[in-house]
Amino acid sequence: MECSYYQMLLVIAAVILAVQGHSSATTKRFNFNVEWKSVTRLCHTKPVLTVNGKYPGPTIAVNEGDNVQVTVTNKVDTNTTIHWHGVRQLRTGWADGPAYITQCPIGKGKTYTYNFTVSGQRGTLWWHAHFSWQRASVYGAFVIHPRLPYPFPFEPSPVVEAPPIIFGEWWNADVDAVESEMSRYGGGPNSSDAYTINGLPGPLYPCSIKDTFIQNVERGKTYMLRIINAALNDELFFAVANHTLTVVEIDAVYTKPFTTSAIMITPGQTTTLLLTADKSTGAFIMAARPYLTSVFPFNNSTTIGYLKYTTTPKLKPQLTLPPNLPAMEDTLFATRFTDRLRSLASADYPCNVPKTIDKRVVTTISLNLQDCPQNKTCKGYLNKQFFASMNNQSFSRPSTSILQSHYLNINGQYTTNFPDHPPHVYNYTGVDSVSENMNTEFGTRVVQVEFGTRLEIVFQDTNLLNPENHPIHVHGHNFFIVGRGFGNFDAERDVVGYNVVDPPERNTVGVPVGGWAAIRINADNPGVWFIHCHLEEHTSWGLAMGFIVKSGKEPTQCLLPPPSDLPVC
Repeated sequence: MECSYYQMLLVIAAVILAVQGHSSATTKRFNFNVEWKSVTRLCHTKPVLTVNGKYPGPTIAVNEGDNVQVTVTNKVDTNTTIHWHGVRQLRTGWADGPAYITQCPIGKGKTYTYNFTVSGQRGTLWWHAHFSWQRASVYGAFVIHPRLPYPFPFEPSPVVEAPPIIFGEWWNADVDAVESEMSRYGGGPNSSDAYTINGLPGPLYPCSIKDTFIQNVERGKTYMLRIINAALNDELFFAVANHTLTVVEIDAVYTKPFTTSAIMITPGQTTTLLLTADKSTGAFIMAARPYLTSVFPFNNSTTIGYLKYTTTPKLKPQLTLPPNLPAMEDTLFATRFTDRLRSLASADYPCNVPKTIDKRVVTTISLNLQDCPQNKTCKGYLNKQFFASMNNQSFSRPSTSILQSHYLNINGQYTTNFPDHPPHVYNYTGVDSVSENMNTEFGTRVVQVEFGTRLEIVFQDTNLLNPENHPIHVHGHNFFIVGRGFGNFDAERDVVGYNVVDPPERNTVGVPVGGWAAIRINADNPGVWFIHCHLEEHTSWGLAMGFIVKSGKEPTQCLLPPPSDLPVC
């Protein structure tokens, strides 16, 4: 660990003084019990993993600057962790949550308190389990109320905050069994049986008329809709019939407002919308369905709910989808929508994008095929096994957390030689999809940079097996999407077109299908962080990498010591 013992004492003293000197600082405490609950959907009743018996889980609402303490008690037989998706965890990587990256899992009957402060962030985030496929049902909203009023267009009326709207997926089968079969046979997982809005599938599915989300509104009022995509494996389009949506925030960062007929949102992303209830009466369908770019089994269904005016005496279910809902393969809409996103870049909320960089990493995103081992049945393409990789490195989790190994200087758990560029250069988006050697290397390689590095990462999609739209999530840091495009990234050609004035600031980027996305990061948060695809099947196959930011020279640039109740492996 880079920080000296003397520096650590200074850090601890500074923390004590800060707590004593800020009587206005508030500590918000929450208790999470991870437990099973019997849930019925689509004519099927099964035990579902929940937090406090709720599906989806409880909303955490805090104020900007609050200290947050969430005590998680594991009441099930399997391990678990919780990740606070998008919370920067400034020097508190021990509270980030991904299993074997920043902590060992919380074992059966064990308790761990996630302790962190929300600093410099406001808006809509979320939390979810980060062990195995538990986030299929273990998720909820994380809302940060700002110190200053929202800089949103409030006319013609004040904004009413509606309950968060969270998209999810439901399997009639046990999700653990779906994941286990995928791992055992190396094939694609069985697709979900329904999409959900706040856990409710809606009337287009069997036995679901009563399991329908309804948002009541009053004529003339403007509502804030916090949209969260918690689906395991699918990007989604969302629209409300006969109503216009105004985008004002993404991933807890304010944007230049713009109106749209619909949105596209990837797993991991949040989008905050304003909707004005400008009709006299009626019930209007709100719908979400997948943005399809996958060749693997997928759920091509649609979940719907209703925007119901309080003047409507009785809801009469309608089943006609909104005409403004994009078609499942509408890449043109997805591209145009994404290109309109811009940071607010105001005096109060500046856009601190690095104008120059110290290091560029170009990494391919690939789906891979591995030969089936002897005496094993494989159900992937050509009777092989599916894997996934970045720069041909398929990520393997170590036996203890990388953060712990980094902090204690334990060797052998990871290496810092992740390749900065693809080891094999070819036509990434134009080659015959199965003509290249699609074997991958397995290991725990990470990118390591000095504190304060201005880092650019270019994610290059490939068409090995199938080009896809990959949502890539970076833990511990926000980033700026300075460029996106189709085809192969070319630094000489594409960098000149970067937006370094008001690029969107996010924590999850959708890499275009058959294209690339360039992000810039101010690496100013010491610790070990996870970078991975938020399509859970791809992360399970190894589409991930580690990212280490070394501690700086000043005490305030050092990772804090681990908490006393940190789980052990």
